[in-house]
Amino acid sequence: MSLTEVDWSLIPAPADDGKAAHLEGQSLPDVTLQATDGPAVTLSDLRGLVVFYIYPMTGRPDRDLPDGWDQIPGARGCTPQSCAFRDHYAELQEWGVAGLYGVSIQTTEYQTEAAKRLHLPFPLLSDADQALGKALDLPGIEVEGQHLHKRLTMIVKDGVIVKTFYPVFPPDQDAANVIAWLRSDAEERA
Repeated sequence: MSLTEVDWSLIPAPADDGKAAHLEGQSLPDVTLQATDGPAVTLSDLRGLVVFYIYPMTGRPDRDLPDGWDQIPGARGCTPQSCAFRDHYAELQEWGVAGLYGVSIQTTEYQTEAAKRLHLPFPLLSDADQALGKALDLPGIEVEGQHLHKRLTMIVKDGVIVKTFYPVFPPDQDAANVIAWLRSDAEERA
């Protein structure tokens, strides 16, 4: 199966288990994550409007996905999600997004390959030691003995999480949903 072309009707949709309900209103923790574009990013230092999309893991064309990956609700779709944010990057900036970051537990080396292959104009951040996951008590799943973050997206204003999208399905619509929320939020404030 292609990493980018997915028939979402064949993939089980994740259910809202309530494990992200505590995030809105929280401040970003004083956690530093290595970025694929060079410098590490200290989350508590970020200001302005920032979007984080958190995902389980990016697949690679030269490696098999874990057994049963497509049948784990919410697991499939990391590449389409990243590509959607890539394709909507300029529009997100027009809506005031100063920072966009994809976050997974994969190493920076692994993520760098994906960022280059997918031509991402924004960095991916490695939470390989689970510092962010633990600090925010992010929802997770166990796959082949490894703890992965569940897919969720956070909109952050001046260090405070103001909106979460969880569960995110289908993942290729995540960027469009973020833009719709930003548009609605701007209209409410106008």
